[in-house]
Amino acid sequence: MGEKVRASLVSLRDLLATAWPIVLVVTIGFIIAVQFIKPAPPRHVVMSTGADSGAYYAFGKKYAEILARSGITLEVRTSAGSAENLQRLLDKDSDVEIALVQGGVEPPRPATAEGEAVPEALPLEALGSMYYEPVWVFYRGSQDLERLHQLAGKRIAVGAEGSGIRGLALQLLAANEIALDSPLIHSLGGLKAAEALQQGRIDAAFVIAAPEAPVVQVLLRSPGIKVMNFAQAEAYTRRFPYLSKIVLPEGAVDLVRNFPPHDTTLLAATANLVVHDSLHPAIQSLLLQAAGEVHGKAGFFQRRGDFPAVKDQSFPVADTAERHYKSGPPFLQRYLPFWAAILVDRLVVLLLPVFALLLPLLKVAPSLYSWRVRSKIFRCYGDLKFLENEIKEDYDPGRKLEYLDRLDRIEEAAYRRNIPLAYSDLLYTLREHIELVRHTLDRLGHPDRSPTVEETS
Repeated sequence: MGEKVRASLVSLRDLLATAWPIVLVVTIGFIIAVQFIKPAPPRHVVMSTGADSGAYYAFGKKYAEILARSGITLEVRTSAGSAENLQRLLDKDSDVEIALVQGGVEPPRPATAEGEAVPEALPLEALGSMYYEPVWVFYRGSQDLERLHQLAGKRIAVGAEGSGIRGLALQLLAANEIALDSPLIHSLGGLKAAEALQQGRIDAAFVIAAPEAPVVQVLLRSPGIKVMNFAQAEAYTRRFPYLSKIVLPEGAVDLVRNFPPHDTTLLAATANLVVHDSLHPAIQSLLLQAAGEVHGKAGFFQRRGDFPAVKDQSFPVADTAERHYKSGPPFLQRYLPFWAAILVDRLVVLLLPVFALLLPLLKVAPSLYSWRVRSKIFRCYGDLKFLENEIKEDYDPGRKLEYLDRLDRIEEAAYRRNIPLAYSDLLYTLREHIELVRHTLDRLGHPDRSPTVEETS
């Protein structure tokens, strides 16, 4: 029983001695693989939207409901509009990583001592355009207006400070050589601008909102107020790439009253989902799936499936978004719950290189183990061969006892070798060979004696 235990311990020791280099290599591979694994996605993210009565805020709340299904808390914060949203994204002390931004709104850039903009890349990426935001220009008067330069000399509401429509309206007016520092330019927006236009305190108002928005519905139905039909819409889309030409079909607002009475050409920006480039790709993927659910339906200016899409190139498109538009959501997220998909994805990244190292090493391991065990016997064979050559080439009868003593030591060393039971035949073969050398010594000591039958066998 003791011999079996000792043999088992010997086998285990040889196995461990063989395995440790493999374990070391695999551990190093594991540590290297860990460096390439992204951290797990956060469970709480912050999104900047717009006024709590606006569309941006409402859409943000819908995103939050959808992300909550996957265990992600989306905190939706109100803001003054797109300009403030961009400022929050770029503020290093802000925790905002997601925002809806109107096309055409220029992000703030740091300035040099001379006041010139620094042409450095901003840490912002776009997940795509979510929907069209029609640019409505409502005006009073009997004359039909089709060009913005016809507003020269009129009182114009361009939107509140920090709003997306203000920046866009000022760009369009500047392109039509209308002075922006004129006292005729008013910082009014939304329902306040609608009220001022109804009361005659202003002559025109820029509004950017969906047809269903209260401010648009109010102005479309207000007596004496018209909406501009952009005759030069195609030219604007060439000069301002973030703008699109859209058409409000005849009767789209009210079929019974046939309003508008004819097709009306409008300009439209897009509402873009912009993120900080530090936002985890898994959260980006979830946002894109939520956007498809919220914005993928048909509307006044879009067919089903038109959005989300890449329509505004103001910001570089995130790699996650490009993959999403080409092939849809990540494979694992199609069939597994979000956190299960993340776990499997991280394990694959972690274990793939480990297995890539482990498989070839496991193929080599048996040979390495066998070599290690055999080498114990081969060392004895080296001593035996050296002694045998010495006896054959330079035999000294006076050293016979020394030769026999060396043979005994070799045999004793072989006997003390810890050899697993599976390799015991090597040990017995070695001892037979030692005995053959003894017989050789015996014959050399008695040269006249003929070998016995046992010796010859």
